[in-house]
Amino acid sequence: MSECTHDCSTCGESCGERTQPQSLLREHNPAARVGKVFGVVSGKGGVGKSMVTSQLAVFMRRRGCKVGILDADVTGPSIPKAFGVHQRAMADERGMLPVETSSGIQLMSVNLLLDDETDPVLWRGPVIGGVVTQFWTDVIWDVDYLFVDMPPGTGDVALSVFQSLPLDGVVIVASPQELVSMVVEKAVKMAEMMNIPIVGVIENMSYLLCPDCGKEIPLFGAGKTQAAADAHHIPLLARMPIDPALAQLTDQGRIEDLTEEWLSGAADILEKFSGKS
Repeated sequence: MSECTHDCSTCGESCGERTQPQSLLREHNPAARVGKVFGVVSGKGGVGKSMVTSQLAVFMRRRGCKVGILDADVTGPSIPKAFGVHQRAMADERGMLPVETSSGIQLMSVNLLLDDETDPVLWRGPVIGGVVTQFWTDVIWDVDYLFVDMPPGTGDVALSVFQSLPLDGVVIVASPQELVSMVVEKAVKMAEMMNIPIVGVIENMSYLLCPDCGKEIPLFGAGKTQAAADAHHIPLLARMPIDPALAQLTDQGRIEDLTEEWLSGAADILEKFSGKS
């Protein structure tokens, strides 16, 4: 055997070092401080994943925590608009600086780097995955909790996040339709394959609250999320209604003004998951 150069790309030997699985996890910016990292995922689009991410961040911020959102949904970024943030992100000699919302939530999104936030992002998967990784390695976060708003599905970008970021757990977002069992199962299997703990499931669009009598009206029928969660032995963290007021606040960039307590139980679980209670 010739002397090892530690360059496996030019070596034909099957040594122990070569066959050892190599971690793809990346270190965050040396100037950053990051506590717990949670990914918010879904098996399909349109279930309100970004909405849930935003509300979780708002809840944890109200509890006195320093919070950030890494918007990994590069081709459909909506986080900045929900918080009414439209300025460009800046940088200094240490790295990129996240933009802060009115309550102090730190954000990084591709929309904060574009000349025009309405411009489409016409990039291929590996390029998008590289940008998301840079949001971790180059941004100077100072947070107790970092929420990663994942793109829907299990493609290149989701894989980049799972492999590159040291996720402490994932929260799965689903809707009440019959399709939910398959959607949840896809997300669960991906997390299990990447050895990432599952915090639980949040069901969005569970019901509409009647403004006259207060009765819960299940527009999509009785939710199947509880059964799907039970099947995989993971908790159902919350059921969120369809609320026109929430949509209005989001459109106005005022999601931090929301006062509903739908996700307080989910926030409790995140704190326990983090060993803070």
